[in-house]
Amino acid sequence: MRSLINVSEGAFLAMHGLVYIAQNASERVNIKKLAEVLNASEAHLAKVFQKMSKAGLVRSVRGPSGGFELNHSLEEINFLDVVEIVDGKTTLNGCPFGKSKCAFNTCIFGTRLNSVTQEIYDIFLQSKLSDLV
Repeated sequence: MRSLINVSEGAFLAMHGLVYIAQNASERVNIKKLAEVLNASEAHLAKVFQKMSKAGLVRSVRGPSGGFELNHSLEEINFLDVVEIVDGKTTLNGCPFGKSKCAFNTCIFGTRLNSVTQEIYDIFLQSKLSDLV
């Protein structure tokens, strides 16, 4: 069954991975451990966390005791930033179905779906890593 609200697998892994790293801040967390905890592909997690590292949210340390650690305080990391790092910028105006042209003169849902999209956007923007750890 599909959900009406879908976040990409990459964004899901990034958000949940960051929470796990924050909960285990006393040690670096490697991809193998994250893959085990999140029941995910190591290759996919590596790509996601490479983006997170490139954006500066996490720091990657190489070596036998290497892994990932947060590069910012818990209060500085919001989940909208995480989603946009992984999936690209969010658009708030326009068709909620991603269409460039409507089949009708006006959207059959009016502005109601755009309002819901704005609410979800605000929830991700206001949700900080510090709220969850």
